[in-house]
Amino acid sequence: MDSDVFDWIFPAAYAQQAAASPMSPVQTFLAGPGLLLIMVPIFYFLIIRPQSRRAREQRDMLGKLAKGDEVVINGGLAGRILQIGEVYLTLEIADKVEVKVQKGAVSSVLPKGSLKNL
Repeated sequence: MDSDVFDWIFPAAYAQQAAASPMSPVQTFLAGPGLLLIMVPIFYFLIIRPQSRRAREQRDMLGKLAKGDEVVINGGLAGRILQIGEVYLTLEIADKVEVKVQKGAVSSVLPKGSLKNL
């Protein structure tokens, strides 16, 4: 009676299959710590390193902003910088139309003369 219960919980075919085909050393390494050792450098070079480089470039760009620079913010609004504060800057987006935006919203700096109609 007891063997019937164990056969139901652990099928005999599964036990025979596991015993019949042992894993090779390469499969054992990849199933254990090897997969982690392979995935960490892949994540570093494909995700973490490029993201930190973009963050550094964004930080450098925001640090170099000056009055008169022409910029585009995240919403697609383009304008010329009139004032720069610690957190905010004032953009002129049309003749006598000024908006105050956060510095972090600046996505790119345009070449001088891009906004000729301002």
